[in-house]
Amino acid sequence: MTLLFIRVFFLGIILFIGYFIGSIYDAALPALAISALAGVFLIGIESTMKRVSVRGLSSMVFGLLLGVFMAKLVSDVMSLLPLSEDILSVARVVLTLIFSYLGAVMALRGKDEFHVIIPYVRFKRQDVGERIVLLDTSAIIDGRVLNVYKTHFFDDRLVIPRFVLGELQTLADSRDEMKRQRGRRGLDIVDQMQKDSSADVRIHEDDFSDETTVDAKLIRLAKMLDARICTTDYNLGRVATIQGVGTLNVHELVEAIRHRLFVGDQLKVALIKEGRERNQAIAYTADGIMIVVADAREKIGEEVTIEVTSLLQTQSGEMIFAKIV
Repeated sequence: MTLLFIRVFFLGIILFIGYFIGSIYDAALPALAISALAGVFLIGIESTMKRVSVRGLSSMVFGLLLGVFMAKLVSDVMSLLPLSEDILSVARVVLTLIFSYLGAVMALRGKDEFHVIIPYVRFKRQDVGERIVLLDTSAIIDGRVLNVYKTHFFDDRLVIPRFVLGELQTLADSRDEMKRQRGRRGLDIVDQMQKDSSADVRIHEDDFSDETTVDAKLIRLAKMLDARICTTDYNLGRVATIQGVGTLNVHELVEAIRHRLFVGDQLKVALIKEGRERNQAIAYTADGIMIVVADAREKIGEEVTIEVTSLLQTQSGEMIFAKIV
């Protein structure tokens, strides 16, 4: 709504100026028409610049200023030589164009290395830094990070890169049913995050066209923003850690806070189905760990008190063996 107001206000100013100038030369209506076309044309150009990075634009401006400064230095040195004024004038123009072009291109290519760019200087206390967490595709689809965030377990700003949204959209448009469901679930969760007033979620527009994978882009962006990556992808977490980027793994958090059972502990569980062996019944803890209860098949469907007899660690997780008290 604010953007629409600015556009209408700008168009009104353009029309007023055009009519005022046209009335001076007795051509108010033609000037009004020209100013209207010019205003619509400028608004059209502005509407096509949605994907322009402010950081890239500021880097280019910095490069242009640096190029003009270098051209001025070189032209001042050339003015000491016995050259005619015509040659010096042409040389100044040529040097300004060359150095401005080189400065703008070099600044755009190295924009990731510009941490402080005038006028986009971020002032903050040295002892309190703004912490940022980048969400990758797996963490968004998982969805639990938003629930953890709502508990205020950490108060970092959540940032979703634009290329992660692109990967979610690719999954949502996939012909594979499983991938399509995962992509749509991820987009729904992003929509929920943005509508949740308690969550500080931002979309980061920058992309890295020279990187081929989303994981590489995430790690590079994390280094640039001094951020951590929230993921459920074990391999991404390992690669990020090796490259000095901090990670938050929801699976590791759940595993760390999971209640541990020991031999001799007693608890109440609901027996829900038969086990593989004779007279065994299966139950589950609140964390989803499977419990194999001996001599309990006739108790299926009931809630009973059991005692842990042994624990078994498997590749798929932990298994608990117990007996009815």
